[in-house]
This record gives sequence, C-alpha cells and structure tokens, in this order.
Amino acid sequence: MAKYTSDLKSKIILGYDSKMISQTDYAKQVGVNKAQFQYWLKLYELHGEEGLKNTYTDYSIGFKLDVLNYMVQSGASLMDTAAHFKISSYTMVYDWQKKMELGGVGALEPRPKGRPFMKKKPTQQSKQAPADGSVEALEARIKQLEMENEYLKKLNALVQNKEKSPNKTKNK
Repeated sequence: MAKYTSDLKSKIILGYDSKMISQTDYAKQVGVNKAQFQYWLKLYELHGEEGLKNTYTDYSIGFKLDVLNYMVQSGASLMDTAAHFKISSYTMVYDWQKKMELGGVGALEPRPKGRPFMKKKPTQQSKQAPADGSVEALEARIKQLEMENEYLKKLNALVQNKEKSPNKTKNK
C-alpha cells in the first residue's frame, strides 16, 4: 500500500499557495519531503488530478530506453523526465540511468521478484560408480555392511532395554 493516497496528495497540492508560503516551509508543515512535494506539484501541473493517482506498471526495456533517450536529448532533469512520462517515482529514472551506465541495455531487463529458488544439490549417486571387484567398490561395500551391523546392534540393544524395564503403570 502506498504511504500517501491520491486524495491526500491532492489535498496537499491544492492547499499550497506560493504567495503565502515557500515550498520548503509548506512541505515541512504538512510533513512531506520537499523533493517529493515538488514532484507531486510537477505531476499536478503536467497531468492534473490524474497525475497524482498511484499507478504501478512493469516498464518494458523499450519504454525505459525511450525515457532515458528523452532525458539525454532534451536535457531534462530526472524529476522533469519522470513527470513527463508519469512515472511513479523520479528515483526510478535515476536507477535506470545507473543500471544503463554500469551494465548496458541488459541491466534494464526486469528481474524475477521474490526470493530465489533453492538450488538442488547434486546427489552422491551422480558420481561414477566404481567397477565391480575394484578396491573402491570393495571398500564401499565394507562401509555399507559396517553401517548395517551398527544399526542392528543398536536396534537389538533398544529391544533388550525395553524387555528388561518394568512397566511403570499397572492396570487394576
């Protein structure tokens, strides 16, 4: 959910009078960041009430490139560019710009959201099994038999302990 609803943004913008108070003082008075207030004001000037509505979109690579090209060719600021294209946050344009500088066009591709899937660990059986009669095969067989032997000893000890221990509750 957005921190500021479109109705609240409208009330804040419509309550501002540039003749009475500065943008900085008014932003402090209503409890909003000055840059955010200026962005809302710019959106309102360009798009009216419609510009203040909370929208969410997955922007395509082509759209991101168009935005960045517009910003470079027109010399517009981040805030002006974002307001022109009605992007929800001007910092998003800055992020696109940085990604483009560091990683090229491929960095602008959307990444999958959420937590990444756990990678499956390769099983031990994927290793090549030793040939029958080889030293490794015989050692593996010995180890398997030793584990079976230990398991049976523990099971036998548990059964004997259970038989020896008296029943603690007696039925009357």
